[in-house]
Amino acid sequence: MSAAGTYAPQPGAAPLPRMIAAQAALETKMLLRNGEQLLLTVVIPTLLLVLFSAVDIVDTGDGKAVDFLTPGVLALAVMSTAFTGQAIATGFERRYGVLKRLAASPLPRWGLMTAKTLSVLVTEVLQIALLTAIAFALGWSPHGNPFAVLLLLVLGTAAFSGLGLLMAGTLKAEATLAAANLVFLLLLVGGGVIVPLDKFPGAVESTLGLLPISALSDGLRDVLQDGAAMPWADLGILAVWSVLGLGAAARFFRWE
Repeated sequence: MSAAGTYAPQPGAAPLPRMIAAQAALETKMLLRNGEQLLLTVVIPTLLLVLFSAVDIVDTGDGKAVDFLTPGVLALAVMSTAFTGQAIATGFERRYGVLKRLAASPLPRWGLMTAKTLSVLVTEVLQIALLTAIAFALGWSPHGNPFAVLLLLVLGTAAFSGLGLLMAGTLKAEATLAAANLVFLLLLVGGGVIVPLDKFPGAVESTLGLLPISALSDGLRDVLQDGAAMPWADLGILAVWSVLGLGAAARFFRWE
């Protein structure tokens, strides 16, 4: 306020980091208030972990079932947030013109995508903390290098985020909703999350092993269950999917 007692506004955009942080906080709140998203990101992975750890439904090999299941369920949680949830939410934001309006704001488009990515990461931290606590309560005994686990989770998030944004930015919202849920169910069954890949025929196993969910679940399992130092093959698969997915999303994403 000036000395004469009148207001002297100074219009202008907030600093870019503050805008990104505010948008990320809003994205996170919207995600956590969405019942369908919570079902995908929290309820389903938790139920799968508890059910298949307590009941001998699937042959998970030697050792405790929870030791096999936890890495796969962690991978599923990453996919549910970074791919399925983000694809559906972004697809409907695009349909209703939300993205078009946000693109006209002082927040640049890359800043909006950064905020969405930060929101995904915050949600994943909460998911992983919850699932880890439940797994420990069920008798989980993890091993391995924490840095390798972190690297796998980051690359898995990048891969699934790129694929989710590509789907949301190229398909209609209804098609994105159907396709994202279908992919979620198919990869849940055939991605090494619950059913070991070696239960499939040889040629099918080799093909499924190239999927990002398989690379993430197998890589986490190699580290957390078998104590591997660094699963380079799985990291390489995730890196390729990350480059392809994010590159295609940046190239073909339509804001309107």
